[in-house]
Amino acid sequence: MAKFIHTMIRVLDEARSVRFYGEAFGLALADRYAFDGFTLVYLRNAENDFEVELTINNGQSEPYSHGAGYGHLAVCVDDIEAEHDRLSKLGLAPTPVKSMQHAERNLATFFFITDPDGYKIEVLKRAGRYT
Repeated sequence: MAKFIHTMIRVLDEARSVRFYGEAFGLALADRYAFDGFTLVYLRNAENDFEVELTINNGQSEPYSHGAGYGHLAVCVDDIEAEHDRLSKLGLAPTPVKSMQHAERNLATFFFITDPDGYKIEVLKRAGRYT
């Protein structure tokens, strides 16, 4: 059985991205490795051991293209309204909270925010399959 351990995204500004993921999701620096040409930064929080890996390529000055295949990262929280309010107060411009129904039951309550490099992050209420 495989265990998922991280997802990787390429970012332009290490400090800006570390600050965003820290403020938005409580992710803190777990490890940082500088190589010739690029740096790898691993972020996580105490709630789990899944990490976000930031790759910072030296000399990259243009935003990365996400292509037509990228969708989003997702996190779950206990109080969706409180989290929406907190992220709004941080100026992170969350989309309105929405609910999605399936077979006459609530499948998900969620909203999205966007990180400094344009990656979408879905914030889901911790319930049902999202725990």
